[in-house]
Amino acid sequence: MALIHLYKELQPADPFDIRLPHALSTQERQLVTLFYQPLIGAEPISLYLTLWAEAEEMPKQQLTHYYLMNVLGLPIGKVFEARIALEAIGLLRTWKKEDAEHRSFLYELIRPLDADSFMKDPLLSMFLFSKIGEQAYRKLRQRFIPSARDVEFKDVSRVFIDVFKPVSTKIPDELQADTSQKDKQQKVYPFYFDQFDFDLLQAGLSEQLVPASLLTFEVRESIAKLAFLYRLTALDMQKVVILALDDDLGISLERLRKAAADFYKLTVSKEPPKLARVSEPSSIEESGQKTKDQELQQYLETTPPVQVLRDINNGKEPLQTSVQLAESLIVQHGMPVGVVNALLEYVMLTTDMKLPKKYVETIADHWVRKNIQTAKEAMELARQEHDKYTTWKNKPQTSAKKNSYTKNRREEKVPDWFYKRNEKSEEVLKDTTNTDATDFEKERQKILEKLGNIQNKVGE
Repeated sequence: MALIHLYKELQPADPFDIRLPHALSTQERQLVTLFYQPLIGAEPISLYLTLWAEAEEMPKQQLTHYYLMNVLGLPIGKVFEARIALEAIGLLRTWKKEDAEHRSFLYELIRPLDADSFMKDPLLSMFLFSKIGEQAYRKLRQRFIPSARDVEFKDVSRVFIDVFKPVSTKIPDELQADTSQKDKQQKVYPFYFDQFDFDLLQAGLSEQLVPASLLTFEVRESIAKLAFLYRLTALDMQKVVILALDDDLGISLERLRKAAADFYKLTVSKEPPKLARVSEPSSIEESGQKTKDQELQQYLETTPPVQVLRDINNGKEPLQTSVQLAESLIVQHGMPVGVVNALLEYVMLTTDMKLPKKYVETIADHWVRKNIQTAKEAMELARQEHDKYTTWKNKPQTSAKKNSYTKNRREEKVPDWFYKRNEKSEEVLKDTTNTDATDFEKERQKILEKLGNIQNKVGE
């Protein structure tokens, strides 16, 4: 049973900067909300908008991911999932700088595609269509894409080389563009050509009918995307390319898209294809039923410390000093969230629900020196070193209290509060309501009695 070590990818204490190469407009905010949000969900879009808002602040200041956890109300694992969803859809690029002791990130916000480009992209448009349905899709097209231009007009715009010509000016080598990278154009979202066999495609196409010069970068990119979308092989795409040829033996992207859709309907299904996100691995790989210990480990790894404090304490809000203590362990000392949660749980269960700061920091220092990175490691070390930790307490406890944690852990590794945490809020609310009602009734009777006495005295 292997653990997926999220700390190798991202931790709350990791700082980050934001790069906003261009100002984003209200129109682009609408595109992000209405076009991209149905594809990747609300949490990634919330992260994008938060980074956008922070990037517009002048002067900019470096933040930690603990700040994002608080603003978004998400554990670090969810923040990471939201980040990689933005990367996959083409709204974010992530840069990492790492040395032996420190790791930091740079997030570069990418401008969303305009509506016309989005709708022309075979993957994104079909993905959106499958998510929101035909009626909503048509409404978006009508709202964001202007009506077709008059067919009597044709584009006569000049391109750069029609107007300008090169001169013999010598440009220093270090200032020239890297022409070796000209074929590696930046994609609007990651897509890898090695998933499609272009050699096999071209091997079955006649050079006279479909010369290699027709397979430009844009055409090849569209072929690869359409093959991925419709799950067509290189042999299938040979037929699609032939169907897409126009009267002048040219290939337009629009005819290519239509040919692929027609081929799919004829040979595969009349229903449009659907795209779904690849499921992310959970913090603990699932192979059968989890043990109680594994359930607790996963809970500690994926839950914000504030919620853990709340669950342990019968659903009551924790004191600000306890929250600040947990935050300092994460931000200032760089401890993983799962380890901090395991530490809070251990100390509270062995000190009669207290959190002595000195005692917590002493154990935290020990765990940092031991390089404890997961809740599982922390729980195991706490059991091994329980006797030692008991001697570190400010006040000695009775032998019964000293052994209670170890005894309970041997009989049942997971404490009762963990399984009752979802029931406690209702019970607390019920108890509080009954208590409040009783107290209120008593106070009301006292007030009525006082008023009666006053009125009697006035009558006399």
